[in-house]
Amino acid sequence: MEVTRAAGLETFEAGRLAARFTGLIEAESALAREEYLRRLFESLLNEIRQGVAIVDDHQRVKFCNRSLGHLMHKSSIRRGRTLLEELGDHQISALVGEALAGEKRRVKEIEHQSISSVGAVSVRHYLVEAAPLPAKAERGAWLMIYDITEQTMTEQIRKDFVANASHELRTPLTLINGYIESMQSGVVKDEAGRARCLSVMERHGKRILRIIEDMLTISRLENGPAALNIEPFNVRACVQDALDHLAPMIEGRGGTRIELDFPPDGGTLHGDRFYWDQVFTNLLENSLKENPNPGLHIRVQGKWSDGHCTLKVTDNGIGIPAHDLPFVFKRFYRGHKHHSPEIKGTGLGLSIVRRTVEAHGGIIELESTPGIETAFTMKVPLHAAAA
Repeated sequence: MEVTRAAGLETFEAGRLAARFTGLIEAESALAREEYLRRLFESLLNEIRQGVAIVDDHQRVKFCNRSLGHLMHKSSIRRGRTLLEELGDHQISALVGEALAGEKRRVKEIEHQSISSVGAVSVRHYLVEAAPLPAKAERGAWLMIYDITEQTMTEQIRKDFVANASHELRTPLTLINGYIESMQSGVVKDEAGRARCLSVMERHGKRILRIIEDMLTISRLENGPAALNIEPFNVRACVQDALDHLAPMIEGRGGTRIELDFPPDGGTLHGDRFYWDQVFTNLLENSLKENPNPGLHIRVQGKWSDGHCTLKVTDNGIGIPAHDLPFVFKRFYRGHKHHSPEIKGTGLGLSIVRRTVEAHGGIIELESTPGIETAFTMKVPLHAAAA
């Protein structure tokens, strides 16, 4: 009482001042809490993988997390500018416009193309979700973008695999059934005709079995190192076994020369011998089938250095065109459509080669100069293969 009087204030004025002061303190505290919650909210959104943005009713960006820039291949996204200006995608802008106009949540899968600084075109698949902000907030919308490129590619690979496998199996099965019907109907009466039918049926039956075995091999390899029976084996001996297996094909090709270049002891690799037998068989068989002309020279090399084993299979055949190189390891892919129909394969051999090398922790590279040299180079870390 005395203090307020000394300050020239009446009691009720002092009370109002104290209340005002208390109100300011509480307001400042509320602002501090709001700022803290805002920063916490932004920090959390910056940690998620999905791209998130909040825009006003004119689609001007009010907030966006770091992931949005990464997903859209933008170094930064500036606030205050429109989504179309910053993301450059009419599909996203249109979806947000629909959400604002209809005041409903909208979801759409889109394909987005971006160009890197070096001019490379990148295609990604996104799931875009947009909805208006809650009624209590100011008018605007929130946007969330999910990168579903891997899921989309996996689903496409699955569809392609089923379609290709069905096609590859249907052809020999149709031929076998056709010959069975011919024999059952009595059209084929002489012994030579029946023998010819049985020979064709046997050949295509083996082809079906080979396709199924190759598909099972790829399926096992996709389980990674867990599917491998790791043990030391002699690599040169492994290559020689593959050559012995292909001897009938090699002997029927006059002028074919095969050279092996390995250390005196043949070289030792820790890995699954069963799969490496298929690697060398497939690579050598591929070279022989794709190069029917005489004068073929195939060279198989093995070098050990710096904890790595480098294996290389080269030939001087017709080579692989540049436009085929990115696809040769894909399942059921075949180049050289001009080849004779007698040159058959499952289309899975090189896929098995790549899967085997990768399952052993290695990498495989392919280089080809048509008419000069085609080289498959496999580099396997010895410690990874032995692990």
